[in-house]
Amino acid sequence: MRQPSVIARRVAAASVTLVVAAGAAACGPKDNDAKGAGGDSKPQKGGTLTVLNANPQEDFDPARLYTSGGGNVPSLVFRTLTTRNRESGAAGAEVVPDLATDTGRPSENATVWTYTLKKGLKYEDGTPITSADIKYGIERSFAAELSGGAPYLRDWLIGGADYQGPYKDKKGLASIETPDDLTIVFHLNKPEGEFPYLATQTQFTPVPKAKDNGTKYEEHPISSGPYKVVKNENDGERLTLERNTYWSAATDAERKAYPDKIDVRSGLDSSVINQRLSASQGADVAAVTTDTNLGPAELAKVTGDKALAARVGTGHFGYTNYIAFNPKVKPFDDPKVRQAIAYAVDRSSVINAAGGSSLAEAATTYLPNQKSFGYTPYDHFPAGASGNPAKAKELLKEAGHPNGITVTLTHSNDKNFETSPEIATALQDALKKAGITVKLQGLEDNDYRDKIHGVKTEPGFFLAHWGADWPSGGPFLAPIFDGRQIVKDGANFNTGFLDDKSVNGEIDAINKLTNLDEAAKRWGALDKKIGEQALTVPLFHPVYKRLYGSAVKNIVISDWTGVLDISQVAVK
Repeated sequence: MRQPSVIARRVAAASVTLVVAAGAAACGPKDNDAKGAGGDSKPQKGGTLTVLNANPQEDFDPARLYTSGGGNVPSLVFRTLTTRNRESGAAGAEVVPDLATDTGRPSENATVWTYTLKKGLKYEDGTPITSADIKYGIERSFAAELSGGAPYLRDWLIGGADYQGPYKDKKGLASIETPDDLTIVFHLNKPEGEFPYLATQTQFTPVPKAKDNGTKYEEHPISSGPYKVVKNENDGERLTLERNTYWSAATDAERKAYPDKIDVRSGLDSSVINQRLSASQGADVAAVTTDTNLGPAELAKVTGDKALAARVGTGHFGYTNYIAFNPKVKPFDDPKVRQAIAYAVDRSSVINAAGGSSLAEAATTYLPNQKSFGYTPYDHFPAGASGNPAKAKELLKEAGHPNGITVTLTHSNDKNFETSPEIATALQDALKKAGITVKLQGLEDNDYRDKIHGVKTEPGFFLAHWGADWPSGGPFLAPIFDGRQIVKDGANFNTGFLDDKSVNGEIDAINKLTNLDEAAKRWGALDKKIGEQALTVPLFHPVYKRLYGSAVKNIVISDWTGVLDISQVAVK
């Protein structure tokens, strides 16, 4: 994810990523019924689902959304060529067909991808969905006034780097062909075996050219999914969705679409959201949230109440919180200093600072601990649960610092329990035991992000995090460790400035693979290799805990997003 903090929030609202897995989700449909949420009755169609959120759905244009399917609420309106498998746990990390009949047919070298649309697809007004509409939907995402979506198409499509969208260039992209109404062909600059994952992004949503009114399209986007927008107030703060009568379940195996109506209310304080879900009164008995987690204090109260605890959905999204080093800044140019810090880290105290073991899991690998990412266990600098200050001191002595060092750790002042003061203070205390004096530099969140992502301003030692655009090692490792993605005049995420020909070459080799299981193994091996350089110190993976109303049933939480999938829930 190009902007971790922003995408994390978007995926958390699916986030995503932005946004979102480690292990199976704690509650699937059977678990939910057994715990009494909705009883033993089978989910039925009908009723109104209320969504209580902190962040308004400001961008309801498929061109401007970032996460897969645009997140949770947009995926009810926007269908794409492929989508995420709507199942709990690891099975939910798979990509499956949506508008297309399959996940795509690659050429021998994966530079050409062909899709065939299902027959009988219709918009909310009953007109047919065509391949030309998908081509147009993609092309309009290149328009400057509709920016904000994932950048991959600009990099991957032939001619994408220079294309400025259909408002300025009516010829369109020659690299997208539509030989007939049901066929669409993509021509890429280089092999991309993970194109089926990319095709889950909302830029692949069909948009009828005749209905496109530019930046106003988000006020009433034309639905290809089970619900249509009937009201959009205050730039996404209040959304009302009702059934799209032309949507057919026969063409959509993924979205259950049980409720008759979806009422989205945003701009609420997180504590208010959790209080309302906890009380579960009136309309809130059929309420969920797509962006608000339980905090440490709230979780402690919920855990002590069996009835409330039965209404907590637990999920894991592919996301890693870590220490980042700038090896151009002394003393972090010395690998032994970076290794010393890795040994000195007390992960138990960091996890406590992040809210405890219920909300964070220790990490020693950069890739999240899930099969889909290619997770390969390693711990190059074993510090145990509470750190190894003796080994850290030994390495500092070898590096010429027998009396220790003094360094500055940059962090955000945002209370996110990830890159915030709590985490920084826990590290400060642990490193002190190894003779490392840590001065803390806390910045307001915008200043923090600008500083750590600027090549000229990047500090030597800071807190960072990264989330997956889709559940694979590719979008996790390439932006951070591919030397060709170092951005000198914009937002740079290769914070270690790694430009290793063998790493770059292996990234290219894996991208050629269309066997995603084989690619995952290679991503895991590459993660282990890069980890030896100690350019980062993985700290923990977050765990999402979210309440839902007492009448909500059929809870599905996949390892793709880590949060409740509202396309599956029922309220009757």
